[in-house]
Amino acid sequence: QVELVESGGGLVQAGGSLKLSCAASGDTICISAMGWHRQAPGKERELVALITDDGSAYSPSSMKGRFTISRDNARNTVWLQMNSLKPEDTAVYYCNARYYYCSGGVSVGGPEYEYWGQGTQVTVAS
Repeated sequence: QVELVESGGGLVQAGGSLKLSCAASGDTICISAMGWHRQAPGKERELVALITDDGSAYSPSSMKGRFTISRDNARNTVWLQMNSLKPEDTAVYYCNARYYYCSGGVSVGGPEYEYWGQGTQVTVAS
């Protein structure tokens, strides 16, 4: 069983900043990648940024420059620093983790799974 605890959402004025955090926990799991997606009303969920266990980060070009993802592997925690926020950034932000079952940090040979958090609302006022 995996649990993702998200925090840091809220209301901010345009041009402001927010930092989201997401902590993953679970018995005998190893996290291979964590990321953030967002979904605005009436729109499809879209990727904001993801980061792998070796620290490689990826963001779509539309997200680069204002959003920075970072990760603490020891704590299975990922952060999303959001700067220069715009009203169009208003959305529910979802944490996502890809994981596999492991023992002593080594895969036990099963598949990789994906798990989603419940989301945190970010509202940017103009």
